[in-house]
This record gives sequence, C-alpha cells and structure tokens, in this order.
Amino acid sequence: MGTSFNEQFDQHGAWRREFALRLKLLSEWLKDHELLDSAVEERLRRLETQMRSDKVMVAFVAEFSRGKSELINAIFFAGYKRRIMPASAGRTTMCPTELGYDSDVPPCLRLLPIETRLQPQALMEWRMVPEKWTRVDLDVNDPAQLAQAFEKVAEIRHVSKDEAKALGFWHDEVPEDNPMVNAAGLVEVPKWRHALINIAHPLLKQGLVILDTPGLNAIGAEPELTVNLIPQAHAVVFILAADTGVTKSDLAIWREHLITEAENTDSRLVVLNKIDTMWDALSTPAQVQAQIARQRATSAEILGLPQEQVIPVSAQKGLVAKVNNDAALLQASQLPVLERALSQGVMGQRQKILRSAVSGGISELRVEAARAINIRRRDLAEQMIELKGLRGKNTSVIKHMRARIEQEQGDFDVSGARIHAVRSVHLKLLREVFTLLGTSTLKAEMVELTTALRQPGIKLGVKKAYSQTFERLRAGLRKAQSTNAEIQSMLTGTFRQLNAEYGFSLQAPKEPDLARYGRDLDLVERSHNQYLGVGNALRLAQPEFADRLVRALATRLRVVYESALGEVELWNKSAAAQLDAQLRERRRNFGRRIEAIERIQEAATGLDDRIGEIESQETAIDELDAKLLELTGHLVNIPANEASVEAQPQLRTA
Repeated sequence: MGTSFNEQFDQHGAWRREFALRLKLLSEWLKDHELLDSAVEERLRRLETQMRSDKVMVAFVAEFSRGKSELINAIFFAGYKRRIMPASAGRTTMCPTELGYDSDVPPCLRLLPIETRLQPQALMEWRMVPEKWTRVDLDVNDPAQLAQAFEKVAEIRHVSKDEAKALGFWHDEVPEDNPMVNAAGLVEVPKWRHALINIAHPLLKQGLVILDTPGLNAIGAEPELTVNLIPQAHAVVFILAADTGVTKSDLAIWREHLITEAENTDSRLVVLNKIDTMWDALSTPAQVQAQIARQRATSAEILGLPQEQVIPVSAQKGLVAKVNNDAALLQASQLPVLERALSQGVMGQRQKILRSAVSGGISELRVEAARAINIRRRDLAEQMIELKGLRGKNTSVIKHMRARIEQEQGDFDVSGARIHAVRSVHLKLLREVFTLLGTSTLKAEMVELTTALRQPGIKLGVKKAYSQTFERLRAGLRKAQSTNAEIQSMLTGTFRQLNAEYGFSLQAPKEPDLARYGRDLDLVERSHNQYLGVGNALRLAQPEFADRLVRALATRLRVVYESALGEVELWNKSAAAQLDAQLRERRRNFGRRIEAIERIQEAATGLDDRIGEIESQETAIDELDAKLLELTGHLVNIPANEASVEAQPQLRTA
C-alpha cells in the first residue's frame, strides 16, 4: 500500500534526530583532537541549525466551501477521533491559519485583528509584537476544547462599505467579487487577519507547518500571503469540488496565485474533493467511476497538469473511516492515494534536498578538518627526515641544526607583518561585498520603489518600477560576484606564494556562487509580477496597499540577501581559519623541533626516543584520519542506504 504522509514524516523526523545526535558527537570529537577551528565550527553550527529548524510547509488553498478544513482534519487530526478544524457547512476558515510547533511558546491560538491591515507593517513585523495578538490557551489533551478554540478562525465582523474598502474587501469597480451586504447595509468581513496555532501535534513537533488559506477575496487582499507564504510552501494542495470541477473563481486563484512558474507545477497537487456527492444509488459503480474520471481529466486539462497530480478524494468519508476504523470506507474515500502522493512528492523531495545539502556540508567540513590533519602529518614527516639525518653526527652538527631552526623561526615571525597586510586588502574588498549585500542597500531600494508606487492614480507603470528595482538588485549581485572573483584571485596568488616560501599547504576555499541568489530574485520577481496584473490594478492604486506589498517584498528579499551574506562570511572564515591553523601548527612545529634538539644534546638515547615518538604519532594521525572518515560517513548515510553509494567516494577523495 506504500507509506502514508504521516509515516514518511515520522521517518524524516527520526533521521533528523539521529543526525543531530551524531553531529554533536562529531563536534565533541573534533574539539578533543583540536580540529575544531572557526570554519569547521561554523559549518557544524549551520548544519545543526538546518537540521533542527528544517520545516516542511504544506499550503492548502481553495475557494470557500470546497472542504479544505475537512481535508486537513482527515489527513492530520483523525487521531483525535473528531473534527478539530471548523468544517461545518458554509464559510469556515475566514483568515489564513498557520499550524506549527514552537517549544518556546505554550500551546495556544494567536489571532491578529483585521484592523492591523489599516497600518503599514508587514505580517512578519506583527509576528514580533505578540502583545498585539489575541491569545487563547489550548489544552492539547482535550479535543473538545481544541475544536471550540479553533472555531475562532471562522469568526466574522460586520462593517460599513467604507471600512470594508479600507480593509481591502470591497471594490466598487468589481461588484461581482464583493461580499454580501446585510439588511442594515453592512458588509461581512473576517474578524481576524491571521491565526497562528501552536500545538505539540507529533507531525508539527517534527517540523511540519500547515497553512490553511481562505478564498480568493481574502487571498488577494493579503499581499504577504500571496507573494511570501504560498510561493515558499514546499507543496500546495489546491482543492476543487468534484461536482462542479474548475469554476471561474477556482481558475482565478490558480492562475493569479498558484502558477508563477511553469517548472514548479510538480509541487502542486489538485484534490477533487467531495466525490461522495457523486456516489449515486441510481448509477452503477462503473458509471460513477467514469464520471469521476471525466471530471479529473477535464480539470487536469484546464489547469495544465498531468492527470496523476489531480486526485479524487472524499475528505469527509476519509475522516469518518479513520474515526470508525472502517478500512473499506477509507479505501473508497481514496484518501490514502492522496497521502501517498504527499509522502512521495513533498517528503521525498524535501528529504532529497536536505540530504544533498547535508552531503555537501559534511564533505566540505571533512576537507577543512582533513587539511589540519595533513599539516600535522607533513610536519612529522619533515621532523623525521631532519632527525634521521642527525644519526651518527657530532655535537657541532647538532648545534648548527639548532641555529638553523632558530633562524627559520625568526624569518617566519617577520612574515607575520606581510600576512597582516594581505589580510587588510582582503578585508577592504570584502567590506565592498558586505555593503552591496547589506541591509542599508536593500532599504534604499525599497524606499525608491515605495516612492514610485505612491504616484497618484492607477499604477500603469508598476511593472516597470518593479522591473527597474530588480534589475538594480541583480546588477548589485553581479558586482558582488565580480568583487568575490577579485578576492578569490588575490587569495589564490597569495596562498600559492606562502606555500612556496613557507611550505604551507594553503588552498583558497571555493568561491561562493551568488548566481543562485540571482535565480532566487527571479522567482521573487515572478511571484510579484503575477500579483501586478490587471486584477490588482485597483488595489495598487491605494497607497496603503502598495506599501504593504513593498514591505512583504522587503521581508522576502531580506532572507535572500542574508543567505548570500552568510555564504560570503563562511568563505572568508574558511580562508582565515586555514591561514590561522597553518601559522599555529608551524609555530608549534618550531617549538617541537627545538625541544627535540635539546633532548638529543642532553642524552645520546634522545634521538632514537624522539624518532620512536614521531613514528607512534604518525600512527595516531592515520587513526585520526580514519576516524574522521568514519564519523562523517555515518552522518551522510543516515538512514537511507542509497546515500552511501553517492556520498562515500566524495568523502574519500576530499
């Protein structure tokens, strides 16, 4: 039957925990053997953070009344043996709702009032101000209390048309999209702008984040949801009603908010929900299946997807089947088919990406640590040649040898000033890169874009303003890449010279590839361009809406630029750590050589003793190298066997 999403996620969580434990053991071992320089420590820290904080976000998107909340109940909360998310007839989830787990926060539901839309702060900024949210504490052991608390996400308010317009829910120019007006002339709007649910559900504890989004009107009015949260989800489950297929509003959501790039459709799953409405007593099972198959084929064609990505399901019957342990009904609901698609698609892809990142990180870490081992090995070999050359020599030769070592040490100490000068030039160029990728540069660009969008009237030039902003950002990245290339060239030349003069084995670390951050910019621009179509021209004419859009953009760009800066910092740290490690080892080496000469001068047996010590140290170094390979190999190969075939040769050649 294959593995369900929940089982696959459990395995993913077990792998992450095992990895974190082995990473800790590796860190302690490296520290014990003085192999933990700043670059290795930074790589370990990043790998650990990546593992501990790795999240898998699945966004559920649908127009109202498609059974979205019921589907979430059926897949994730059936273990409570009742509905947890509100899923009664009519409109249910009225505001975007995120379900996740943060161990630093007690179990609670936090709700952000809809009025915050009247202020310019982005959603990400509101998250930093917990006192502005309404908090409801949750008892995770009481399903009834949970379900009652979660009903709050369905709460509504009635406001005047002017207030609805200011909040982004009413547009005189497109009356067909406006919500209903009651007898008192008031408009129904959501009471809350965003909801955060923090509970220790087993899947959420392991890093799953569920994003439940309301219908088209609510999605369109919240730029951060459309341009940040949904595009960054690892998978989007788009729900249609099986009896109606793709309606006009369904198609509007799909085209405007879910398909921003042709190559990304494999992370989109479409659910034809409520197939039980087609289970007609007057039709044979074969006729019902033929009808469902036709609806599936038509929906796939309209949305431009392969049929395998359109899955007919009955969420309601699936939930009932799980609650009542009814295997036959569960099979008929086809819910297991969707769960398998999620586990193989979302989880399979996520694990592949994470394993690839881990394999690369561990291989680089091993290169850094192995370099320190090789320096020690080379120094021991040099000492061995030097000491064997003293066999049978008289006292004056030994004194001469000591004088030569002291002379070498003196010359080496003088080289410190030259190395310092090289570092100064390196840091000056590096500061240029930090400025190009820094917060102040990004802020200046966002101010310029905001000014362009604040021009009065409908923004026919909005796309042009965005295009110019992104072109400047890309030019800045290209300039940073060019400066990096200059630094890399300088490092390579300097390291080559130092290797020749002092017998070092310095190797310039791999230059960061900023081109991938250029591709990230392309993705961000595409998701925003999708949002700048004719459908949103009226919203963009409102200065406060344009401000929110720019703030949402700034939030996402900040993540891209911080990641790029992190790469540059690690590159710099790797170069500096290499130099520091080799300078430190060379100074120790001088000390050990002089100590050996002193011992030889004091006793005739000193020479053979010292040669014996070096031989045993060489054996210890070989054991150290073998242990490093073993520990890093374990990390890459947890738990899937397929990783070992690909990763092991990389580790051996590192």
